[in-house]
This record gives sequence, structure tokens and C-alpha cells, in this order.
Amino acid sequence: MTMRRSAGGTRLASLLVLLVLLACAGCEREARRFDDRPPAPASGDAVRLTPLEAGPVTKQVSMEDRSDDNAWDTAQGKRLFSQFNCTGCHGQGGGNSGPALMDDMWIYGAEPENIYATIVQGRPNGMPSFQRLQSQQVWQLVAYVRSLSGLLAKDVAGGRDDHMQRKAQEQSTDPMKPRDAQPRPAGQP
Repeated sequence: MTMRRSAGGTRLASLLVLLVLLACAGCEREARRFDDRPPAPASGDAVRLTPLEAGPVTKQVSMEDRSDDNAWDTAQGKRLFSQFNCTGCHGQGGGNSGPALMDDMWIYGAEPENIYATIVQGRPNGMPSFQRLQSQQVWQLVAYVRSLSGLLAKDVAGGRDDHMQRKAQEQSTDPMKPRDAQPRPAGQP
């Protein structure tokens, strides 16, 4: 007994395969990096580090490792946040002896490059410098800190905690419009 496939059945199967391929191609996923090696310095975008004060940044650092669009990097930032005992001063993001990271008040600015500068250089009155971290690790911390205030897309924010919840997960944080803690002098951006 032989089976014959009709032309209409073949067209239907081809159309179904085509639709599945188009659906897969149309899905936008987060960017993923599969190695932890720092990339070669880029000549384009850069973070400029500042003196230990609020305001624009001056020294240049590569922005190629930014992790704002990567859930895995944000989760790694969460792990680093705990390992470096950032919770000792910032609590679980709600503040303690250090400022809260879950509100809309940013002393040195909410932009990724300002948070990067704060982590690398430290700040007066208690924030230590973490200059020995690789650039990618700093960007992972930056992504996690920004997720605490809801400044990342919901699908990028770090995943669940493996312990009892003391606060809402980062994905459920409503986005807040950052504002500077101290008004900048006239003439400064």
C-alpha cells in the first residue's frame, strides 16, 4: 500500500514550516555573552570617571561590557553585590548606613556611567573603591543596582532568590524617574 500526499497537504506543511521559522526569527531575545574575558578596549564609547564629586565624568573607560540588556549579567551582579557585602551598607537595596538603591534619589546620578564611576572610584563618607574588579564585573554590578530601582526592562532584571524573600523581586519594582539628590550648579549639564 502506498500513500500519496496531495499537493494541498504539501503546501500546508510548507506553509506551517515557513510560519514556524518566521515566528522564531521574529523573537527578540536578550544579548548573551558566553565568556568572561574582557574584550579589547574600544575606541568608541567610553565612561569618563570623575573626581569624587557629583557632576560630569572625565576619565575614559570602555562601555562595551554594559550589561543593561542581559539577565544573566544582572543575576551575576546580584551575586557580586552579595559577595562584596554591599548589603552591609545598602541593605537589600533599601539602604542602611549607605544610601538606598531602590528609590528615585541618586546622589551621583542614575546613569550607568555614573554608577560605574562610583563603584570603581568609591565616594567620600564610606563608599570604598573597587578598582581591582574587571570591567565586566563592574558592569554586572551596575546592571543589578539599576534593576533595584526598576531602571531595566522587566525581562532583563535578575531572577528569583534562592532564599526567603525579604523584599519584592527586582522584576516587580515599578520604574522610577531618577533625580539628583543635590541640585547641580547653573551651567553644568
